[in-house]
Amino acid sequence: MLIGFDAKRIVRNATGLGSYSRTLINSLSAADAATRFLLYAPDEGRDDLRQQIHQQPNVGFSFFSVRSPRLSRLPLTKAWWRSGGIVNSLQRDGVDLFHGLSGELPRGLRKAGIPGLVTIHDLIFLRHPEYYHPIDVFLYRRKFLATLSEAQRVVAISECTKRDILAFSQFPEDRIHVIYQSCGTRFRQLATRDEQARVRSLYNLPARFILSVGTIEPRKNALLAIQALLRPALADVHLVLVGRQTDYVKKVLQPFIRQHQLDQRVHFLSGVPNDHLPAIYQQALCFVYPSRYEGFGIPIIEAIQSRLPVVAATGSCLEEAGGPDSLYVHPDDADALAQAVAASLPGAVGREERIGRSLQFVGRFENADIAQQMLALYQCCLK
Repeated sequence: MLIGFDAKRIVRNATGLGSYSRTLINSLSAADAATRFLLYAPDEGRDDLRQQIHQQPNVGFSFFSVRSPRLSRLPLTKAWWRSGGIVNSLQRDGVDLFHGLSGELPRGLRKAGIPGLVTIHDLIFLRHPEYYHPIDVFLYRRKFLATLSEAQRVVAISECTKRDILAFSQFPEDRIHVIYQSCGTRFRQLATRDEQARVRSLYNLPARFILSVGTIEPRKNALLAIQALLRPALADVHLVLVGRQTDYVKKVLQPFIRQHQLDQRVHFLSGVPNDHLPAIYQQALCFVYPSRYEGFGIPIIEAIQSRLPVVAATGSCLEEAGGPDSLYVHPDDADALAQAVAASLPGAVGREERIGRSLQFVGRFENADIAQQMLALYQCCLK
């Protein structure tokens, strides 16, 4: 069996869709040495990201190329190849099944007789279009429906995403399969005291802080966590926000921070290497994730693997990621968030027991089981 994959995100994206794709490929190749996996990318991308694909004899890359090197470097040429021209490459290589890892399939796949499977991570652009430019919503919706017309089956990374696919399309429910996002286990490995001290010094981490990780944008709702710091229960606690900053920081968060004199208690960290994240997680008191909408919520699993209690928002899929022993609050209720965080600080009744049960819960998202589910679905597509 030869499975082809859309590998653009594998070679270009350090986090998010790139992490999902690399983790899945590595777990698939380790779980089934008899199946070949060929990764199709419009260019070689970043060396460091390609090297995160484990060197297995059953995994290879296929990069787009044409006779004219100048033409092959043009962005529009690469986009054309990925959106349809890639089908010729798939036929040439004898691919049995093509898996679009980031919500897209090329035009002409079904006509070429190649079964198509696509992973859809979220439909936030349809569920919450207010976070997007109207033109982008139009284009994303058009691409989503075109992808479904090429797909034999769909992987949704959560029950929440499956509900959204059913709400915004006519795709048959019996051809949508919920297979949760793979998550590695490196956050389970405890950093040494020396490593924790080095990272603490490097980022000037406060002694007592709660943590949130992810792009700092309106949908992620970091303002709620900042508002919670004003409640008496969290009077001596700092907040560390790790992630790429958007205009939301300058236009919304910083004015609120200055107005309420929280400058010394809110800390922004950008460009943090992945290798430093475990040591940051493991020194926090609690993890907060007040996002208004997510397709899944990998940072919650990373936090739990780091032995942190989690407080997240209701309204999307976060209960699926965090399980029954994390705490959940309405995304507009700062009082409830402060109370839930206070109930999750060291010494709180039941805290350690909840962490232990959550660690058991997130085992379902770790690689081997996810890989077996995906391999079984490939076989189903080829029957």
